[in-house]
Order: sequence, then C-alpha cells, then structure tokens
Amino acid sequence: MIMNSTEDFGRKAPEKLVSVAEIDIRKLAEIYDERDVYLSVYLPTNKKHETESFVSSRMKAIEKALSQDLRGIFKETASMAKDAFDSDTISGEKGRIIFASAPHSFLHVYRIGLELDAAVILDTSPFLLPLAKLMDDYQDYGILLLDSREARLFCVRSDILEERDHISTDLMNKHKKGGWSQMRFNRLRKGAIKSFLTQVVADLQEKCDDSIRGIVIAGPGDAKNQLEEMLPIHILEKVLGVVDISMDAPKNEILKRADKIALEDERIKSEDRAKELRAEILKSGLAAYGPKEVRDALNQGRVNVLVLLKDVSIPGWICERCQNLGEGALPKNCPNCGGPTSRADLAEELYELAKRTGAEVEFVEEDSCLESIGGVGALLRY
Repeated sequence: MIMNSTEDFGRKAPEKLVSVAEIDIRKLAEIYDERDVYLSVYLPTNKKHETESFVSSRMKAIEKALSQDLRGIFKETASMAKDAFDSDTISGEKGRIIFASAPHSFLHVYRIGLELDAAVILDTSPFLLPLAKLMDDYQDYGILLLDSREARLFCVRSDILEERDHISTDLMNKHKKGGWSQMRFNRLRKGAIKSFLTQVVADLQEKCDDSIRGIVIAGPGDAKNQLEEMLPIHILEKVLGVVDISMDAPKNEILKRADKIALEDERIKSEDRAKELRAEILKSGLAAYGPKEVRDALNQGRVNVLVLLKDVSIPGWICERCQNLGEGALPKNCPNCGGPTSRADLAEELYELAKRTGAEVEFVEEDSCLESIGGVGALLRY
C-alpha cells in the first residue's frame, strides 16, 4: 500500500540546483508501503570513486538481506537509482539525494549545493532524517547589504548566495559651483538618504516573505542602523543580526559572516525549545517524553513541537500494516493488529509522524535533560 502519493508527485528530477527548503518533505513523509521497497540514497558528488565503491557495497548487502520475493523488485529500484547516480554533476552541485521505488514508479532526484554523508537505506518509506537535519541547518534566510546610496538583497538557499534585488540612488554628490550652501546641501542629502531608505524598507516588505526565516542586515557606516529603526515590527522581528562589512566584500566573505549570525540564532532558538520542554516536564505541564508517549501524542494530534537530539538513534520496530511503533526487541507480530513488523529507527519514524500530523520539529545539538529522557520529547497543544 502507498499512502497519499499522487501521480504528479511520482517523478521529480530537476536539472538544476535545488534548495533543501524547496523539497516537499511533508509530502514525502506521507508515503509508505507495507514492504521494504523505497530506496533512499544520499551522495557526496565530489568523491566519485569512493562513493561508487560505498554504494556498490551497500547495494550488495541489502540484496543479500532481502527475501527472494523482494530481490527482483529491489534490482529494478536499484537500477533506477543507479541511472540517477551516474548522471553528470552540474555547476555548484556538491550532493545528490535520490528516492526511488520501482513498484510505484517513484523517482525523486535532488541536486543540492551542500556536502552530504553517504548513506543508502531501503525501507518502507523514503528515509528523511538526514534531509530533515539539513533543512534544520540550512533554512533559507536573507542578507541586506547596504550603505547610504546602494542596497543589495540576497537570499541564502542551501548555502548558495543568490542576489534578488539591487537599489541605488543619486545623493547629489555633484552640484554647481556657487550653488547650495553646505548646510542646505547636507539637509537635502539627509532627506535623500531617508527617502532612499524608505524605498529600501518598502522593497524589503515586498520581498521578505514567510518562506525566509530571517534576515541579516550588513554594510558599512550608519545606514544599516538607520534602516533598522525604520523597519515595521513584523520585519524587525525577522532581523537575525547586524554586521559591519564593506560593500565591496567578496560574496564568500559576506556569506561566512552572515552564516555565523544565522547559525547562532538557530542555536539559541533550539536551546530555548529544550529549556521550555524541561520546564514543562518539571511542572508536569504540556509535555510528553519517551518514544511511546510521544508517539501516542502525535497520533492524537496533540503535539505542537517534536524535540529531538540531533544525533539520537532509537532502536525499535514498526508494524507495516498499522504503523504502530515500539521500542526494544522485534516482536513476531504487531500486538496491536497482528501485522508484520520490521526493525526501525524510532527517531526517523517519529519525525515522519510529526510531519504527517503538522507538528513543528526542533533538533537540539546537546541538552542533558533531553539526553536523560532518551533524546525525544514533545511540547503539547493541550
């Protein structure tokens, strides 16, 4: 059985770089089969020989582990993935993600500008945890680089800097000899700067949509501080930080400085979520923890935020018929419906369940409280 897949979602293989934020991970999380027929491949494209050897070894190991009735299906799926793997890299491509299933004519290939750790997984659904962690690390954000006469708006998408807009103004640096007094000239120049910054604010409101998690304001001098004071509250709340940098700085330097601010902002938000979870647990409030309790809350639609340690792995099992989850040893049959079971990483399964039920997911680098409760907790709606 395949759940919630549509014909137009069956094949995606754009011949261009894709931001990880563009990938419809929620729709991918809705797909599963009772059998292990979904192959997920994560590849670094800058280590071709090493990667080929790793993929070949994993494919052979998977095939040997399969029952006879699934080997033929797997070979077809592996052939689909190999064709996608063998295609030439494009400019800026550092990694490639492939999801394939021959029985469902399903093939998604994403070329991204991020380096990946190689992984090959066969499961009942696309394996999404590595992609989810990338999305957490590389959410799209904006950079506004400006001085008193020029503004350049960039979007950072999967660590690639794309220029979106460029505004400049003439600040009357040339005027006729014997013309305006210096005082009048300075007054008019200040008025021109304010008018220019007002135009930048209007443009920013138009361009800074909900898909961008925040914006870094950068540039030399006082113009960036003046602009910040002029921003409406809904844009001001998106400002991740302000940085001094030359208008002529190389793009890689702009990206490096802005990334530092964006990553620090994300780290603080993750820590705040972990603290909020701890506070709710201590007062026996709106929190759940442990795989079983969190799973039940997810199934009931009560989870607002699923909180996971970034490197957590929770050995367990899943029923291929009713999607029941359990920790520990693999039972012969599901205690809930009697269906077939298979081994699973419960962190992956809980993540997919969270995406299917519309819950937010927060990954936390390290937290002693979260570690003590098994690496998984949830902030509840009610």
